[in-house]
Amino acid sequence: MAGILDKLTRFARSPKGQRAIGTASRKAQEYASRPENRAKIGKLASRFGGRGGSGGSTPR
Repeated sequence: MAGILDKLTRFARSPKGQRAIGTASRKAQEYASRPENRAKIGKLASRFGGRGGSGGSTPR
């Protein structure tokens, strides 16, 4: 497993990885700036945000 994480880390630090991260970040910000998408994000955040991993039940 460490091999995969090493490869991901090296890619993320490379110029090509930095471009990919920048592109993804810009697209995410553009998506989140639209009101209809903000509502979807808020709905998902309220649905999953309260689960802290402290023994709660899994929704079915």
